[in-house]
Amino acid sequence: MSFFHANQREALNQNLAELDGQINVSFEFFPPRTEEMEQTLWKSIDRLKNLKPKFVSVTYGANSGERDRTHSIIKDIKDKTGLLAAPHLTCIDATRDELREIARDYWNSGIRQIVALRGDLPNNSSKPDMYAIDLVELLKAEADFDISVAAYPEVHPEAKSAQADLISLKKKIDAGANRAITQFFFDVEGYLRFRDRCVSTGIDVEIVPGILPVSNFRQLERFAKMTNVRIPSWMSKMYEGLDNDPESRNLVGASIAMDMVKILSREGVKDFHFYTLNRSELTYAICHTLGVRP
Repeated sequence: MSFFHANQREALNQNLAELDGQINVSFEFFPPRTEEMEQTLWKSIDRLKNLKPKFVSVTYGANSGERDRTHSIIKDIKDKTGLLAAPHLTCIDATRDELREIARDYWNSGIRQIVALRGDLPNNSSKPDMYAIDLVELLKAEADFDISVAAYPEVHPEAKSAQADLISLKKKIDAGANRAITQFFFDVEGYLRFRDRCVSTGIDVEIVPGILPVSNFRQLERFAKMTNVRIPSWMSKMYEGLDNDPESRNLVGASIAMDMVKILSREGVKDFHFYTLNRSELTYAICHTLGVRP
């Protein structure tokens, strides 16, 4: 028994065919903390590099050990794979002189792209000395970096209002950022409304949607709570009863991510940033099905 009528299958196939070669992807990784995690990371990079991403990014920890790992991995990715590698750089835990030194080191190593972020505030901390806009200005003063910044379709948890959050994003763009990459989300209409509001505010750079393929729903719930991301009720229902069924969770996660990309592509979105969590299988399968091929 078929799940689809013939005309439904044809519509789905046509929609996928229209995407073939029409979208660009980038991937995010995080620094591994153990030798086993490092092996997993490089296995994922080796698999996903075949999809010819526009760039790959590596997140940035709030202590010197993780910063050093990010620096090392970024340079290794560039040297070993030839991919454009964009390190995350935060300003919450470094002085301006330290940030200038890091920026010069990256530039002299051939690293031209940076994801510029304020970074998470330590517990019970006072008002930070620097914000993302200050970091963008500092980087642009050092060299002509290609800079990505963060955007929040569902509003940053610390923002006073949605309008204040939008004004903050515009300031980062006006300071020289080349694009914004969103926090992960599942409300596609919310993203589109946010994009419209960006345009009406005078933000004229690409707002790249961040796509999180979900294989672990319980982990997602924790992430969402920390980042002010709403999980739709329909999505919760799709994962009900699958706590001990990883294969079915992967199928559900792939289906949701592909539907998001298909809908967004119809609305003119061409670039998508995938949060891989250092795993390649789900992201590769999604991209392959959407027509992103070696």
